[in-house]
Amino acid sequence: MFGLELLAKLIKVLRSGDTPEKIAWGFCFGMILGLTPLLSLHNLIIILILIVVNVNLATAIFSFILFSAFAYLFDPLFHSFGYFLLVDLTSLRDFYTTISHSPIIGASRFNNTVVMGSLVVSIILFVPMYFLVKRGVLSYREKLEPKFQKLKIVQVIKGSKFYELYDKVNSWRS
Repeated sequence: MFGLELLAKLIKVLRSGDTPEKIAWGFCFGMILGLTPLLSLHNLIIILILIVVNVNLATAIFSFILFSAFAYLFDPLFHSFGYFLLVDLTSLRDFYTTISHSPIIGASRFNNTVVMGSLVVSIILFVPMYFLVKRGVLSYREKLEPKFQKLKIVQVIKGSKFYELYDKVNSWRS
């Protein structure tokens, strides 16, 4: 039941008046939250950004749940990549030693291989995912939404008294 509610909310977001950019920003910030371990300093910063900046929070929550479900499968890859960044790249060892002794960055858990690997991967994926989601929202609104509205079941539901009542109540709320 939870999955159907989540899917309904996603479709509602895609049909909403929010711009594709706001939806894509929310999705990408949620992706970072979902791919990286939750109790990290950078996730606190991402949550503050979500609160302050005008992005679609429903999309952020959706992508957080989506990517959290798959992040554990990729933890071995994140560990290997983080190990490469923290241990195998000897040219950055002095830099890591310096920042690990600073009070704020030292508490950020960047010395954890999974945290470092997942954060760097999510930052690398951020820009391509932004454009992919933005393009997907635009495509949905241009191509799929008109076809969806022409379905017989949608027309029957929209013609019902219940939908009229829902639409009236919804217009009062906005």
